[in-house]
Amino acid sequence: MDLTAVRTFVAVAEAGQFQEAAVDLAITPQAVSKRVAALERELGVRLFDRDARGARLSLDGQAFLPHARALLRAAERAAASVRPGSRALRVDVIGRQLSLAGLLRGFHRAHPDTELDVVTLFDSGTAVAAVRDGSVDATFRAMTVPGHRLPAGVTATPVFDEPLHLFTGPGHPYADAPSITPAQLAGHRIWMPGNAPGTEWTAYYEALADAFGLVVDTVGPDFGIEPLLDTIAASTTLATFVSEQTPLVWPAGHDLRRIPLVDPTPVYPHALIRRADNPHPSLAALHRHLTAAYPGRPRGGVWTP
Repeated sequence: MDLTAVRTFVAVAEAGQFQEAAVDLAITPQAVSKRVAALERELGVRLFDRDARGARLSLDGQAFLPHARALLRAAERAAASVRPGSRALRVDVIGRQLSLAGLLRGFHRAHPDTELDVVTLFDSGTAVAAVRDGSVDATFRAMTVPGHRLPAGVTATPVFDEPLHLFTGPGHPYADAPSITPAQLAGHRIWMPGNAPGTEWTAYYEALADAFGLVVDTVGPDFGIEPLLDTIAASTTLATFVSEQTPLVWPAGHDLRRIPLVDPTPVYPHALIRRADNPHPSLAALHRHLTAAYPGRPRGGVWTP
């Protein structure tokens, strides 16, 4: 349906006269008449009853008017969804339940009027390509894939270093330890069935295993977090890694343990990746919010690839 004709119809309905609608639309009365006539032909009905006093809506015109207004509102929303400065800020996170989504929630609490469109792309290559092409405004990634380079014009700013915890059941040898060093885990089996080849998190844990002599077992299948928790809770040999701020809930009978890693503490290095020339004003606000809260990485006591 021709939205220009629909907009003209609504203008005539609101003005009550073709002449006044022409003034409002900055076109000639003849153009108004032609547009309305074309719309009437398309719909197969008469929308106005014309007389000396102006143009009154016919019964069909009265029925069509609320739908015409809804069409125009939908068209404006559609245009606003892709218009820089008015559309929602589109940000990619690896998972909606992970700490990165928490960073966005903190930003939204500080900027409640900012509209956010949160998406989840699987791997860093897809996410960075989406930033480069403009289909998302920003992504949070660790950029640990060997040989990975950002495209020209795309920048990465460190915003969050998240410490890792060892996650065990009550029967694991380290279940009652107040903390543990990565070196103490040498030879122990760390089960991470969600580590998919080619992803940045898999590259991170491979580097961690190489650095400290760990055995990271990715044998699946990966049925998700709840079956993982069930298996860890029942095992005396299996453990896994979770990030410090990853929210987890498990049945009380599991008696699972989160044990901090120290000397050094492996931290997962999150960066905000964006195009330097992206004009969206809320992207600049997000960048300022995250960098203001980032204390910087300490010189000692932590490990990253």
